[in-house]
Amino acid sequence: MEEQIFWKRLDGINAGMLGTRDGMKMVPMSHYADPDARVLWFITAEGTDLVGEVQDGAKEALHIIADASGKLFAQIEGRLELSSDREKLDEIWSSVASAWFDEGKEDPDLRLLRLNLTNAEIWSTTGGINFLYQIAKANLTGDEPDIGDHFRLTF
Repeated sequence: MEEQIFWKRLDGINAGMLGTRDGMKMVPMSHYADPDARVLWFITAEGTDLVGEVQDGAKEALHIIADASGKLFAQIEGRLELSSDREKLDEIWSSVASAWFDEGKEDPDLRLLRLNLTNAEIWSTTGGINFLYQIAKANLTGDEPDIGDHFRLTF
């Protein structure tokens, strides 16, 4: 059930901060979720720090999501690697991706990254008017506000 909540909330969010544990330079990246494979995909370019860090093999990485409108805050961990999966590239290619590459999917600088998820820590909030209600109720009763779920996933 918790994993379903995670993937459902993630579906409405299209970006986060991605970085390897070695480099720890986090950069904004759009992700493409593949719940069945438990993978996040990223389209990037040759010459980026991320591509350089995984050029010689997969590295431990973090993808951080902080999206109040999507009601999801998450620290997602996994192994980041380069991929040559042309079918997946065709599947996830979009007008957003094409804005970065003059030659489209055939651009020689285009690189596909695959984050094989290992675990995640999730804060799934209720958001909106319920958040305000819970805060007001907590102030009146002294009880802790119920503003959502906090859980960990292992993939």
